Amino acid sequence: MTISLRIKPEKGSEGMKEQEKKFQENEEKEVEKSTEDIKEEKTKKEDSKKEDSKKETKKDQIEELKAEVAQWKDKYQRLMAEFENARKRTAKEAVQRYDMGAMGVLEKLLPVIDNFERGLDAVSEEEKDSAFVQGIQQIYKQLVAVMEDLGVTPMDATGKEFDANLHNAVMHVEDEELGENVVAEEMQKGYMYKENVLRHSMVKVAN
Repeated sequence: MTISLRIKPEKGSEGMKEQEKKFQENEEKEVEKSTEDIKEEKTKKEDSKKEDSKKETKKDQIEELKAEVAQWKDKYQRLMAEFENARKRTAKEAVQRYDMGAMGVLEKLLPVIDNFERGLDAVSEEEKDSAFVQGIQQIYKQLVAVMEDLGVTPMDATGKEFDANLHNAVMHVEDEELGENVVAEEMQKGYMYKENVLRHSMVKVAN
């Protein structure tokens, strides 16, 4: 006769094993979670570095663009300044060419004015009121007015100090009433065109 003996497991031993298994599982979970946290933190740091790098790159690009814009702005301003100077220079040269041409024409009209003045000075007192003389005088005044409108004005040299830039001395006279180097008489009237001498005055200089 065979006797079977069954050993019943102790309940306390099985409970310990269950607790150890749970503890081990918890530890594994904690380790896994810690590993994931470390990886996540590492990934965040790497992403942060990449983001900082991108920001630095963008900042550098912005600075480069600003520098380029400033460079082009400087070139544009220089170009506009050169253009404005060229425009002013061209306009000034055009005025100078016009003035030179005008002076050549106006100078040829001065002898006509001289002849009008000589003719009117030669008119006697009896003839001054005649219609012919009055007509000549009106034409002379009209011609003088036109010349003045064009910028031609007569010099008044008599009694002024001699200036070689304005006057052409043809005679010297002694005159105690006048100071030294003073224009005693204007023998031929001089004219200015704007600020330029159109014709020098022909004068007598005292002392």
